[in-house]
Amino acid sequence: MDITALPRRTFHLKALLFFISLTLSAGFFGALLGGFSGFAGLVKPPLTLAAITSPALWAVLYITTGIAAYLIWNINDIDGPRVLRLYLLQLLLGALWPLIFFRLKLRLVAFFLLLSIIAIVSLVLTGFRYIRKSAYRLMLPYFISLIYTAYLNFGFYLLNN
Repeated sequence: MDITALPRRTFHLKALLFFISLTLSAGFFGALLGGFSGFAGLVKPPLTLAAITSPALWAVLYITTGIAAYLIWNINDIDGPRVLRLYLLQLLLGALWPLIFFRLKLRLVAFFLLLSIIAIVSLVLTGFRYIRKSAYRLMLPYFISLIYTAYLNFGFYLLNN
């Protein structure tokens, strides 16, 4: 027996679907809270994607992060629950971001919220990398997209203030 191998649970489809659904629900809830009213009237910073691509892109990112969270849950690692709590915290804060950015139009506050989400996700990434590298790799595109979103958020603040 290889003592370096981490003990794994068997595959649980319900758990996988739970993590994916939870993550997608957080994104959907955030979209409902924030709406997208007034986005068309904003001066957009360079490199802004077309509004139609955003929901599909975020759906894919949320699905991959949900899979990553499942992979962490599926390993019996002592640090898993702690990292998953951070994962849930960043989901909650991420769901609040559209409310602050779109509905309340507090773009600078939304930018600093994004910076805190990026900091939390960097901690999640560190934990995921330590526990299971495949989960870490699945989270990287989400992390990069958060940095891109922070750039856009700050650009919207500067151009529309």
